[in-house]
Amino acid sequence: MRALVTGAASGIGRATCLRLARDAQGRGGARIAAVDIGPSPALDGLMEDLRGLGAEALAIHADMGSHEGPARAVAEAMGRFSGLDGLVSNAGINRPGALVDYSAEDWDRVFAVNTRATWLLAKAAYPALKASRGAVVAVGSMSGSNAHANLGAYGPSKAAVIMLVRVLAQELGRDGIRVNTVSPGMVRTGMTARVYADPRITAERDALVPIGRVATPEDIADVIAFLLGSDARYVNGHDLVVDGGVSGNLLGRLPGISQITRGS
Repeated sequence: MRALVTGAASGIGRATCLRLARDAQGRGGARIAAVDIGPSPALDGLMEDLRGLGAEALAIHADMGSHEGPARAVAEAMGRFSGLDGLVSNAGINRPGALVDYSAEDWDRVFAVNTRATWLLAKAAYPALKASRGAVVAVGSMSGSNAHANLGAYGPSKAAVIMLVRVLAQELGRDGIRVNTVSPGMVRTGMTARVYADPRITAERDALVPIGRVATPEDIADVIAFLLGSDARYVNGHDLVVDGGVSGNLLGRLPGISQITRGS
């Protein structure tokens, strides 16, 4: 597996890189391009961990919100690995705020990273993925199909990437390239670390999930690995929601449900 993963230094991206490396142990090893916005101890640590799992690891520094960053990252990975089998567009940002007070600069930046980068990555990787009959997975969010107030452009950007992926699946599928999204629910990542620092909020969030807990990055990475692999060979243009059932649990959270009169 020759894979490129963006937002790789932490959270879901890191867990995905490690999962792909473990899967390839004993089968020649994975070749993984781990992309993040700049150098960091976290990215250095990931490189060490990947090599410890027998993977050939390449660290790439690129801004997914820029026009040239996605294509440059793909070119660097293809130059090193002579092709690609899998592309994971995971890098994402959030700039919360009420839309009536939101700046155009914040809107554009969130859409650039969360939506446009997936298109630019897929566009740049198309020749290599066509040659390998590879797969693309973009990370969406339950916020792409469930409205949240005061999250600014985040929800709209994730809704847009889900539709973008459906269109890419139609266009690239005939070349043997599968394109899907994984939409996580609540996940403990660097973006949400301040939320889960409060034990009360953690307990309340766990209680909202029918499974009884908030997701780990590994829960999401396992599904990404599935969609990249041959077991998902007939899955294309699908948004796979991985949220423990929380987004379907609205009615169960309404007060007074237990008091509804039983009909005759």
